[in-house]
Amino acid sequence: MGSQQQSPSSIPNAHLTFGQRIKSIVGGSAGNLVEYYDWYVYSAFTLYFAPIFFPQSNSTIQLLQAAVIFALGFFMRPLGAWIMGVYSDRKGRKAGLTLSVGMMSVGSLMIALLPTYNSIGIAAPIILLVARLLQGLSLGGEYGASATYLSELATPKNRGFYASFQYITLISGQLLALAVLLVLQATLSHDELQQWGWRIPFFIGAALAITVLWLRRNLIETDQSIASQKSGANKKSSAFALFKEYPLEALKVFLLTAGGTLSFYAYTTYTQKFLVNTSGFSKETATEINACAVLFFMLLQPIAGHLSDRFGKKVMIWFFGIGGVLFTYPLFTMLSGTTSAMTAFFLIAAGLLITTGYTSINVIAKSEMFPAHIRSLGVALPYALATSIFGGTTEAIGLLFKNYNFESGFYIYISVMIGISALTYILAKNPSELDKDRV
Repeated sequence: MGSQQQSPSSIPNAHLTFGQRIKSIVGGSAGNLVEYYDWYVYSAFTLYFAPIFFPQSNSTIQLLQAAVIFALGFFMRPLGAWIMGVYSDRKGRKAGLTLSVGMMSVGSLMIALLPTYNSIGIAAPIILLVARLLQGLSLGGEYGASATYLSELATPKNRGFYASFQYITLISGQLLALAVLLVLQATLSHDELQQWGWRIPFFIGAALAITVLWLRRNLIETDQSIASQKSGANKKSSAFALFKEYPLEALKVFLLTAGGTLSFYAYTTYTQKFLVNTSGFSKETATEINACAVLFFMLLQPIAGHLSDRFGKKVMIWFFGIGGVLFTYPLFTMLSGTTSAMTAFFLIAAGLLITTGYTSINVIAKSEMFPAHIRSLGVALPYALATSIFGGTTEAIGLLFKNYNFESGFYIYISVMIGISALTYILAKNPSELDKDRV
């Protein structure tokens, strides 16, 4: 009798070949592409669909109303992080990763088929809100499962490099959203985009989920997750257990995320509106500038991940903290007054370079604070809370400062939060639970 063939999901992580490890990491992080594509499509196309869902004469008020729904979607993320984090800890990283993708596609399909305000009145923005809440629930679960999976599957010497795949796919989702926008801007008129063209990317997002579900069907489960399930320790994963047994760790994740996510959304999603609403660029030019800057940001991720492996996480967070505190105000001030597309690109790229100090270490820094049985929840829930409060409100707060003629207050706000996040990690002791859990 021949030996029984080992299923892909049962291969011990230490025995994985380089190709198997890369395939698993790509599959584990691919959901970020779909999830964040769907999430950013809303932001990228706000300039076109805001007038048909929020009929107002003032364009800033229209954008503000759309931004409020964008922010409210973030407030479902903690609930999603709680539910999906516990599910991922108890049922396995693979199960959590698979479930989150389908939920996002449903929300995208709802938006793609949504009638306008003129057709169904106030029900239109209400249904839009419901769809965004569903997407927020999904996205809240994706981050924790993905971050935990990547950190557990990576080898100790290359954690930063492997973990960078999360932001590579995350940013790829945003770039894909911007690429779809650029193609549609080149092929459709402004009126066609505003009337029906904006629906196309939401249909694309719903369809992309099928590919990711196929990629994830043969994912390799991590050793830590399997060991936790066999020992029964994973049954202790709950929000009560998290805040009772690991309150300081949860607080560190929350504060580290606060400035990082604010900086990330300020230089990615908000700058597109900023270039149009403050700097005076056309929508098309603003999209092109934003897409080029975000592409630059994506290419930085594996380099920064490798640097964090070589020089340590604190070096990277020092770079983020000092750079963010010193240069956020002048970068946005110069951006507000420039009329040069090239200058605008370099200013945004400089802000994203600074933000890379956070993105290069955040997945590992958060995962290392918690043991395997509660790691997915421990990473996801405080992150989702901070992202909801600070990331989700980035555009709304920026537009409020703009509406009250005190836009520089927004720059100060970003600088202060970056400083708080950097100091949180620099001053804290961060023992690596990842190494303790390796089997």
